Amino acid sequence: MNDRIRTDIAHNARVWNYWLGGKDNYPVDRAVGEQVTGFYPSIGEVARADRAFLGRVVTHLAADAGIRQFLDIGTGLPTADNTHEVAQRSAPDARIVYVDNDPIVLTHARALLTSAPEGVTEYVDADAHDPETIVKAASATLDFSQPVAVMMLGILNFVMDTDKARSIVRTLMDAVPSGSHLVLTHPTLEPELGGEGNHEAMAFWNENATPPITARSRADFASFLEGLDLLEPGIVSCSRWRAEGAPVVAQFGAVGRKP
Repeated sequence: MNDRIRTDIAHNARVWNYWLGGKDNYPVDRAVGEQVTGFYPSIGEVARADRAFLGRVVTHLAADAGIRQFLDIGTGLPTADNTHEVAQRSAPDARIVYVDNDPIVLTHARALLTSAPEGVTEYVDADAHDPETIVKAASATLDFSQPVAVMMLGILNFVMDTDKARSIVRTLMDAVPSGSHLVLTHPTLEPELGGEGNHEAMAFWNENATPPITARSRADFASFLEGLDLLEPGIVSCSRWRAEGAPVVAQFGAVGRKP
């Protein structure tokens, strides 16, 4: 077994897989997943809402906005309706680069994240804290003179310092041209989205799992999108992004376009 794979401590990608009903997880992941659910019963709804948000956004970008390149950072374990599958339904020639640094994700991604014949799917083993390396590696597959959708769903919450998180976003968006998009989701403690229950859940997570996680306010989340044109409906619960009447979850979602 890869010596980077830890089966004695819960890991985000595998616990998230458990919440989504997947099978690629260990007993420790299921145990922590159950404990977090005890503190915050709607966490499974958050995971499913985040995934559904990805589907709606990628469909819009590929079918309506003409985006043909996607840089998906913090891929997580493959499940139904991955970015390339959604994009290539509308645009079979779409090119997708997945980025993650978990060895189990790497193994599964290389086996399962296969492209439509007209398009390309590639995988980069890199850390979200190192955007320069991500851009350099992704440039082997993506043309950074053409618009790119930078996908960062539930990943900036693992960058504990907000200034560092902003710097990562700036570096990535500086590398892509006008017409590119930034797609973000992020957990919050804000009561308007029912985030109060996240307090205990995140504290438990940070004592029992990896990597450590943080929530952010609407203002902090908005700061990641500075200089971009927000697509309607702006910053909302990710469950409500172009989905009328869906239950609110404590996860911000937004899409910004680089002017």
